[in-house]
Amino acid sequence: MDSRIQVLAIVVTSILFLLILELVRRRRLMERYALLWLISALVLLNLAIWRNLLEDLASTLGIVYPPNALFVVAFGFVLALLLHFSLAISRLSDETKILAQEVARVDQELRAARAESGAEAPAAQPSVAEPPPR
Repeated sequence: MDSRIQVLAIVVTSILFLLILELVRRRRLMERYALLWLISALVLLNLAIWRNLLEDLASTLGIVYPPNALFVVAFGFVLALLLHFSLAISRLSDETKILAQEVARVDQELRAARAESGAEAPAAQPSVAEPPPR
């Protein structure tokens, strides 16, 4: 690898690493999501710093052309990120469903309490389950 390319790779990877840290510091990226990004940036930084690491990794994996090993590593991280975000989306979907059910239950109890007391909700006042008109 040419020295200029190696320096450029080190600089770009370092900027990526610092950007991830800054996003976490500003609370734009949560720590649990930043962990995989930080690990991938560290792996890329190690590959950029150590010249022969990519060749050694390729020969260990039985890959003839070392840049293809980089694609294998990148593909592995992409799969890990996709799995991680799929798990997060599934969890958030379940939590949203539970919250919607809880809101509907509370709204039903409120309507029942108003009906028992004989005070119907005014027509102009929207219920909890119905969003206000725009």
